[in-house]
Amino acid sequence: MIPRIHKQGSNTRGLLNYLYGKGTREEHLDPHLVASYDDMAPDPGRDPSVTKEDLQRVLDQPLHLLDEDQRPDQHVWHCSVRATATDRILSDEEWGYIARRIVAATGIDPGGGDSTGCRWAAVRHADDHIHIIATLVREDGRRPDHHRSGQRAQAAARLIEADYDLHRVTPGDGTAARRPTSAERHKAERQGQERTARERLRETVRGASAGAASTDEFFDRLAADGLLIGKRIAPSGDLLGYKVALPDDRNKDDEPVFYAGSTLAPDLSLPRIRERWSQRLEAISEGGREPVQPTLPPVTHPAFARRRAAAATWQALLIIDHGDDGMAAAQIAAAGEVLDALAKTSTAHTRTELRQAASVFERASRSHVRAVRGHDHALRQAAHDLVHSGPAPGRVEDGATMAMVIDMAIFLAITAANWHTKRHHSQQAAAAQQAAEHLRSAYQAAAAHPIAALRQRGQHLSTRIRQRQADLLRQALPELAERIQAEPGWPALAATLADARQAGHDPAALLAEATRRRELGTADSISDVLVWRLLRSAHLPAAPENPQATPARNGRRIPAPAPTAPPAARAANPSSRQR
Repeated sequence: MIPRIHKQGSNTRGLLNYLYGKGTREEHLDPHLVASYDDMAPDPGRDPSVTKEDLQRVLDQPLHLLDEDQRPDQHVWHCSVRATATDRILSDEEWGYIARRIVAATGIDPGGGDSTGCRWAAVRHADDHIHIIATLVREDGRRPDHHRSGQRAQAAARLIEADYDLHRVTPGDGTAARRPTSAERHKAERQGQERTARERLRETVRGASAGAASTDEFFDRLAADGLLIGKRIAPSGDLLGYKVALPDDRNKDDEPVFYAGSTLAPDLSLPRIRERWSQRLEAISEGGREPVQPTLPPVTHPAFARRRAAAATWQALLIIDHGDDGMAAAQIAAAGEVLDALAKTSTAHTRTELRQAASVFERASRSHVRAVRGHDHALRQAAHDLVHSGPAPGRVEDGATMAMVIDMAIFLAITAANWHTKRHHSQQAAAAQQAAEHLRSAYQAAAAHPIAALRQRGQHLSTRIRQRQADLLRQALPELAERIQAEPGWPALAATLADARQAGHDPAALLAEATRRRELGTADSISDVLVWRLLRSAHLPAAPENPQATPARNGRRIPAPAPTAPPAARAANPSSRQR
């Protein structure tokens, strides 16, 4: 049950014309009253002797209790109440009862024998929703107390859902981005667009702000994405704000329709974006303000950028788990920038899922917990590197490191969901969980080839080497060893452990470190998770140069005959070329 308080108006007749009209797409069927302030209001939908003017006069009659100069300019209150798509069709009587509860909760007509409520009427013109129209002058000529009526309507809707066994809508906290209006949705449909201009602009602006280091870089990215930009400049010459428009989104006068950043999302206003660019921590140390971690050298190689993003993501997991709320909120907000950057630089086979993950995680990146900026520097640097390194050019190592960072992003989304759940941020927790599902789908697409290549190599290991890796696994993870060896990815993990030994590492120590870092029981594939952790911590190539080469005792590789897989490019890590 989704109530929505619309902007107050001054034209009762105009709104009645819409409610009793055919609709913009002939979608209004059988409009009629289901309830009113005294259940005696005239109904132009069912009574042919009644007109919309009759209903208007009845609703607006309290206005005449006031002198003209005392009448409110915006006296029309409008609330729509919509059932969700999975709810059953409610009867007129049920909708009438719902309308009475909404006007009572919002202060429009408190009821309980109070004769000083406002006059209102509830019109149903579709199966799944009603509209409530009211005049904001009470029967005694006073104004109603409808302060925070939107939140009060939402609270009443949660109770109605329980009483009628309807879909339980996750309660919000007022930090969500503004939804498109019905006019914006209808305009997008007329133009054949799947999303409204507001939604397309929000995605583009979020992508442009991901990892941006300055105002100039931010506006350059907006311009490169083809947006029209308007800047609000103070008399002093200081930049106060900005607005953006799509070149093809025009009003009736053929002028671009601009949206201020703050109307796209609360964290896209210029002041909020500038907070990300602060290079100093909020916390005060004894010696004054403590500087954040210095900027790392720029990265231009996609594989290296993704490795750095995976490392930064792991660091963020530790901060969310062990830091205070402000530090954790900053990491979660910056995680949204990393997902935006991944979506912006993804290839065709992962692009759709990554864009959806970034889109839904946007809701998880905001809450009433104020982010302490500065501690999120590593993630923001990673987002900057991802954008500047660009899309992976098709090399196997680039695709494998994409799978590596997506694997870490899944854990980050789940960690964010758990953090929000503990603080009763229901909408944010649900959004983070949904993002994790999209990330899992993206991971399957990104990891399919590199994991298959590692599995193939693992299957060519000698019996003695396979047994050594199995013994090592039982020593490090006795409670999970049997499950891991039964997974399809076990040969890939065995090959990775063999590679780590050849590179001079202690496989037992690496495996112990990888398993200590985070729980593994909820992973879809524990072997895959361990593969990516080992490859990252041991700085091993994410994709072998020859997928069918078999590790030998002396550190050289014995190529398998007639390889079928295409040779992969060399790793970005220079040390790997000496192996």
